[in-house]
Amino acid sequence: MTPLLEFREVRLSRVQRGSAAWGPGTTIATDAIVSFEVRPHETVAVLGDSQSGAGMLAGLALGLDRATAGRVLTMGMEIVNLPRSQQLAFRRKVGYLPEGDGLLQNLSLRDNVRLPLRFGSDFRPREIEGRVDVILAQLRIARVAGLRPAEVSDEDGRRAALGRALAFDPQLVILEEPFDGLTDRTAAELLEAARGGETDQGGRRAVLITSPTLPTLLRPRVDRTLRLVAGRLEVAA
Repeated sequence: MTPLLEFREVRLSRVQRGSAAWGPGTTIATDAIVSFEVRPHETVAVLGDSQSGAGMLAGLALGLDRATAGRVLTMGMEIVNLPRSQQLAFRRKVGYLPEGDGLLQNLSLRDNVRLPLRFGSDFRPREIEGRVDVILAQLRIARVAGLRPAEVSDEDGRRAALGRALAFDPQLVILEEPFDGLTDRTAAELLEAARGGETDQGGRRAVLITSPTLPTLLRPRVDRTLRLVAGRLEVAA
């Protein structure tokens, strides 16, 4: 089965990060070189602290950052090498929940979830609203959908951010520190929403989680847990 995401001898130090969590030119203390893959229907967690390099994996997978060595293939493509217009179109195939939530503070939760569909799809308005209604109901935030992020709890904000990431029903979802500050029960709900239900082969979607820790309740739902320690990627006990 062809992997949806492959890291081939990728060097994590001296990566210049352009996404929100890291400023341009940010470096990390490690000099890790990592190789791993995420196959269809598989949930993989890569754990590590802020200096391990785990927090840079999402940016590399989405083509937001360029590694100084190695290759990152997302659905068989090196996104970072595509023209910008093609990069933007390709990223719609990947659901991305950034650290924190990345919601636009001047929009309601509903508008945040609707945004990618409104500007990145050919759906008719009625189709968009129907899709948004389903997402809001699934994530149990319909009751607060008309409020802005600052007016709701951190949990509801995280649910809305995940809803936005799932707007295009992607095959692959990348979650950066998605469970920080959440109860284990809520974390389990969000992971199941990201996985998109079960098939005979595993989750309907493939999921990559990057985080310092993984709630105990979630471990049975994660197919492989890896840990970045002292520049090495190891299978977590």
